[in-house]
Amino acid sequence: MKKRAALYCRISTGDQHLETQLLDLREMAKQRGYEIVREYTDVISGTKSKRAGLDQLMSDARRHRFDIVLVAAFDRIARNVRHFLDVLDELNHLGIQFMSKRENVDTSGPLGRAMLTIVGAISELERSVIVERVRAGMRRAKLEGRRIGRAPLDIDRAQVVADRLAGMSLTSVAKKYHVSRATVCRLTNEARGPKSHAGNLEKAVPHTETGNLQAAA
Repeated sequence: MKKRAALYCRISTGDQHLETQLLDLREMAKQRGYEIVREYTDVISGTKSKRAGLDQLMSDARRHRFDIVLVAAFDRIARNVRHFLDVLDELNHLGIQFMSKRENVDTSGPLGRAMLTIVGAISELERSVIVERVRAGMRRAKLEGRRIGRAPLDIDRAQVVADRLAGMSLTSVAKKYHVSRATVCRLTNEARGPKSHAGNLEKAVPHTETGNLQAAA
């Protein structure tokens, strides 16, 4: 049974030609006996994060619509090294092979499998370094007496609840204390208690601008 191949090509400007890359990849697929199921293309700068063609390719990869991805070169598929490692790592976990014409890398061969091992090790090392940096930063902040996380709301919570229960609308209370409507709902529900039927009323009618909630409580 023939392997299903997906071709991916990208050019940066309109004066380049996608067809040049596609012809080379079609020939590569033909020589190896692959069945081309789809061709994905992008005309966009290599530094851009959003690429419709690549995004669609990865979406189809997760649906296992092909067995191997062919590209003209590493720099065609990724905007930087980190992005390339992420793409390669995800394809590997999905069981999809990757082949680059210029670098002559095929992940189905021993050299390609060795490369995947190196890529995985680098990715794991980078994740560990990031985690340790975050932890070190948190420890330093704690020693220096700096707060970690969100600062507490600097408002009179009791007055917020009192105004809401007195019949003031959600929008009016939120504007008065410069907080979100969701915050007003949360503070009001907390004040009423978890067993209160009215405590769920705020969630049930978050957009109701009425002063009858006090009576319902």
